[in-house]
Amino acid sequence: MIASPLLFNLTAQTNSTNDLLEIAGRKFRSRLMTGSGKYANFEIMRQAIAASGCEIVTVAVRRVQTNAAGHEGLAEAIDWSKYWLLPNTAGCQTADEAVRVARLGREMAKILGQEDNNFVKLEVIPDLKYLLPDPLGTCKAAEQLVKEGFAVLPYINADPRLAKTLEEIGCVTVMPLGSPIGSGQGINNAANISIIIEESKIPVVVDAGIGVPSEAALAMELGADALLINTAIACASDPVGMGRAMGMAAEAGRTAYLSGRIPIKAYASASSPLTGLVAS
Repeated sequence: MIASPLLFNLTAQTNSTNDLLEIAGRKFRSRLMTGSGKYANFEIMRQAIAASGCEIVTVAVRRVQTNAAGHEGLAEAIDWSKYWLLPNTAGCQTADEAVRVARLGREMAKILGQEDNNFVKLEVIPDLKYLLPDPLGTCKAAEQLVKEGFAVLPYINADPRLAKTLEEIGCVTVMPLGSPIGSGQGINNAANISIIIEESKIPVVVDAGIGVPSEAALAMELGADALLINTAIACASDPVGMGRAMGMAAEAGRTAYLSGRIPIKAYASASSPLTGLVAS
């Protein structure tokens, strides 16, 4: 008997209701976070974000503050009564810069109507060629921001020891990269991400490098709690379609992880039983 589409929809709704992502005491149905940069225009951005089903949208505070190209009016372009703002410190090369920009982000959230929003995606990136985060600067900034009451979501290399250190500092998630940001190389460090997931007592959000939905699903199948995807959606030929596909991939990967995959075997195993066969 083939299940009807209605049954699939009801099952998905039940799963999303019972299996919530919790960060710093705040609960979300969607396990996909999206970005707001690189879109051709604000209308496409709005449609793609809506199609993805995400509930958290990250915004580069520094670029909004300076009205950088493509960011003019960005904060006002999104209905913040529908989405939780995740201010980020993109463009900061030192810990001190990141702390200052995080403070601006918290004020921006208040201006946009989210008075209780103390979230910040912490990025400290002095490397302008590969855009790899600075672990020492990230730890320094995280320590200060935690002291100031921020819910810190640090963007890091897939380093299990660094992830544990940031958890001990008091960060509310860790966000290891799958591969360099915007590269579309996918999950190049699955072994390290798996260790981070196994050892973490806080949510693990795979951030950066995902290019297609199969890679998003893989990250979730590893046991990641959530994903953050921007470039793969914003720069797709059809950002709205890709946003929808990434949302479905995140849900499919999560459901697969919870369902438990079969063991990998060296040899074939017949799907049908070999006993009780009709005599030839």
